[in-house]
Amino acid sequence: MTFLNSHITLCNTEAFMYAQITTARLPQDTRNKLLVLSRTRNKTKSDIIKESLDMYYEYAESEIDSFTLGEPYFGKYSSGESDLSTTYKERIREKLRARQNSH
Repeated sequence: MTFLNSHITLCNTEAFMYAQITTARLPQDTRNKLLVLSRTRNKTKSDIIKESLDMYYEYAESEIDSFTLGEPYFGKYSSGESDLSTTYKERIREKLRARQNSH
C-alpha cells in the first residue's frame, strides 16, 4: 500500500490479479479512524474499507420506502366507514354542535 498525505491506495493482495486499485481522498480525521480500526482489529486498511463498503451496500439494499413499510397496517383497524377522509370536517362540526347543545 502507498500512503501520500491523506491519499490511500487500496489493493487486495489475496487476489491481486483480479483486484482493481482504487484511490480515495480521506480527510485526516477519517484516515485516523481507519488507522485506529486497522490497528485495534489487526486487519489491513483495505480489509476495513472493503468490509465497511459491504456493510453499507447491504444496508442500502435493505432500505424500504415508507409506503412499503406501512402497507401491512393500512386499513388493518378499519372502522368500516370508507368516507372518513372526505367527511371529517362535517363529522367535527356535528360533534361540536352536539357538545354545544349538551351545555
